Amino acid sequence: MRPGELTALLQSWHDGDRAALDRVMPVVYDELRSLAARHLSGERPGHTLQTTSLVHEAYLRLAGQQHADWKNRAYFFGAVATIMRRILVDHARRRVRDKRGGGALVVPLDQAAEPAGPAPDGAVDVEALDDALDRLAVFNARLARIVELRYFSGMTVDEVAEAMNLSPGTVKRDWTVARAWLYAELGPASSSRG
Repeated sequence: MRPGELTALLQSWHDGDRAALDRVMPVVYDELRSLAARHLSGERPGHTLQTTSLVHEAYLRLAGQQHADWKNRAYFFGAVATIMRRILVDHARRRVRDKRGGGALVVPLDQAAEPAGPAPDGAVDVEALDDALDRLAVFNARLARIVELRYFSGMTVDEVAEAMNLSPGTVKRDWTVARAWLYAELGPASSSRG
C-alpha cells in the first residue's frame, strides 16, 4: 500500500463509504493479528478467545461504528487497541459471571469436578487492569491513553507522540508516571510487562 492510502481509505470510511472498511481490512489484517496476539499474550493459558476470534470481533465492532474519525494509521490502531481491550474485558467479565453460576447448570457438590486452580504467576488480570485504567483516566486521561496505546497497541513512543500530538519526551515521562501509578495500583505481578 502506498503511503497515505490507508489514511485515504479511513477518510472515505469516515465520509460514509461503508465499503472502505472492506478495503482496509485486507491491508491491515496481519497487523491486527499481531495486535490481537499481543493482547492475548498476557492472558492465562487456555484462554478461550483466540487471535482470529479477537480480530473478527474487533472488525464487527469497527463495522458498527458510524463516521469514525481516524486521522491516520496511528489513530486507527489506537482505536482498534481500545476495542480489543474492551472485548477482552467483556470476555473476562462473562467468564467470571459464568463461573459464579450465571447461566450454568446446577451440579450437586458431591458430583462437581475439582477446581482448575489459580491462574499462573505473571498472568495479567484484564479486569483489574481495565478498572485501574478507568481510575487512571479520572486522575489523568492522557496518561491512561498513553498506556492504552503503548501497552495494548504496542505503539512506540514516537508513534504515540504522533497520534497524540505530543513530544516524544512528554510521552516518555508520562509513560514512566503511568507505569509507576499502575504498579502501585496492581502490584508487582501485574507490572512485569513494562
